[in-house]
Amino acid sequence: MIIKEALAELAELAVTASPVVKLMHTGIAFNVIVLAFKKDMILKEHKSIVPTKLIVFDGKIKFASTDLQKIIDKYDELEIPLEKIYSLEALEDALCLLIQGYRN
Repeated sequence: MIIKEALAELAELAVTASPVVKLMHTGIAFNVIVLAFKKDMILKEHKSIVPTKLIVFDGKIKFASTDLQKIIDKYDELEIPLEKIYSLEALEDALCLLIQGYRN
């Protein structure tokens, strides 16, 4: 239901709005987060302080940091570098998962 809720919220937003971010699941040492974008939406610069993997289930996303720019297509995944400032931009309407967690 979380993905459907995110897509329903997204349908009502303007492209200039921020992407929809919804917590799908949380555990003792991890989070699973849904990100829903319209084309040209940007998740503003921020950094990850825990190991994080971005998985694109639909669409295309541009990952940008000071030392890496990468296009992430449907069904691709990317380990997000720790402690690096990055942003995400939707090159197409997109649906993604962020999996955050601590490694033992």
